[in-house]
Amino acid sequence: MKLEIKGEVVKIFDTQTFASGFEKREFVIKTSGEYPQEYKLEVAKKVEILDSVQIGSTITAHVNLQGKEYQGKYFNTLQCWKIN
Repeated sequence: MKLEIKGEVVKIFDTQTFASGFEKREFVIKTSGEYPQEYKLEVAKKVEILDSVQIGSTITAHVNLQGKEYQGKYFNTLQCWKIN
């Protein structure tokens, strides 16, 4: 499922590199409006798209909502693939 989230970047985490060579980087975006929400998004593989993003910037994040089951537990991920 593809979504767009527009808001202010409030936190950018360091890149995580795993033994397999896989990289991901997480960041938090805060929406505006009467009931602002804060979402933690992740960028997988192309972590350099966050290099030009500054905390306090207003961006539109294009994300895929992903879900999976692992050992009877369910997980959701907001995976960002493009930033405007």
